[in-house]
Amino acid sequence: MKTTAVRLYGKNDLRLEEFDLPQIRDDEILAKVVADSICMSSYKALIQGEDHKRVPDNVAENPTIIGHEFSGELIEVGTKWAHKFKAGQKFTVQPALNYKGSLAAPGYSYPHIGGDATYVIIPNEVMEMDCLLTFESDSYFGAALAEPLSCVAGTYHAMYHTSRGSYEHKMGIKSGGKMSILAGAGPMGLAAIDYIIHTDGPRPSLLVVTDIDQARLDRAAEILTKAEAAKHGIDLVYLNTGNVEDPVKQLMELSGNEGYDDVLVFAPVASVIEQGDSILGQDGCLNFFAGPSDPNFRAKFNFYNVHYASTHIVGTSGGNTDDMREVLDMISEEKLNPSILITHIGGLDAVIETTKNLPNLPGSKKLIYTHISLPLTAISDFEEKGKTDTLFAGLAEIVAANNGMWSPEAEKYLLENAKPI
Repeated sequence: MKTTAVRLYGKNDLRLEEFDLPQIRDDEILAKVVADSICMSSYKALIQGEDHKRVPDNVAENPTIIGHEFSGELIEVGTKWAHKFKAGQKFTVQPALNYKGSLAAPGYSYPHIGGDATYVIIPNEVMEMDCLLTFESDSYFGAALAEPLSCVAGTYHAMYHTSRGSYEHKMGIKSGGKMSILAGAGPMGLAAIDYIIHTDGPRPSLLVVTDIDQARLDRAAEILTKAEAAKHGIDLVYLNTGNVEDPVKQLMELSGNEGYDDVLVFAPVASVIEQGDSILGQDGCLNFFAGPSDPNFRAKFNFYNVHYASTHIVGTSGGNTDDMREVLDMISEEKLNPSILITHIGGLDAVIETTKNLPNLPGSKKLIYTHISLPLTAISDFEEKGKTDTLFAGLAEIVAANNGMWSPEAEKYLLENAKPI
């Protein structure tokens, strides 16, 4: 079978090519990719090429398909896995296989599997490591975002608390406690709020979300409302710390001057981390959920409180397979809204330029539909483009009815009406 895919040949060398896939072996699965979410990790693989830890040294001779946040449909299942999977099932993949200790992963290391392709061959090790995940949904984009959403679930599960006189770490946030998300009105912050409100696990009684961009806070309050949070026993407060003379004082007052049990920091800014440290209560846990680019990045931390108040810090940068299963279930049950993350839509022919320029592009997730040809387009631009393009006119009408966000209806309309690649 022929596939069209974006392949990595080395540093800054991506090529959109059509080529033949081999016949699958008995322990492999042939699959159709429908949607892929472009990740900053793909940009890092592009600029580092063969120096990247997951990219093979011989990538110039044996190019790999990029893209590791993808979903699609199983087409043909080898006999070894026919007892577990069947053609027609929708799927996604946990890319961090850790197969026999290897760093090899779909989207970095393999010549026949990656998200930026029309068809792929899923190798045996994906199934061996239980990393092929099926799901039920009327759309594909949610599963393509399951990997980044699993990072939010992983953050939640990585928090921990202790009890005086015991060395036991009780994993997870404090049920009924006070929680704050600093610099939390961006897309990943919104995903965290959505998860915390709708999880079946412990929830805080107070959730304070801060940012210095009032427009982002207003949008957050429109999407994830105080009323919705209140249904789940949470007092949700949005606070612009840029308009407050003393943010720490204001945050402490909101907590009843007790401090916070759980604090998430969503920006790699020293002052924000130090603000988070300053508002921790007894046994407070701070999670640094922001990847700095500077390997020497540092911030001050109050070690008097570490000693006497048992404050502590954790850092998370991803989720595991169980986290992915959890968010897939929440998406299927409509408890979690992956549309919150999506700001741009494009076709397979937009992948190369999008990946090369990803650090400079505004917004959050760039969602690629691999069987269509479409320039990368911001959802916010649909209405203007719709004045001269009937495709975007239709999309603009659909997203307007969904509070300005992507939706299963928008996906279905796009796949039915866009130009094939």
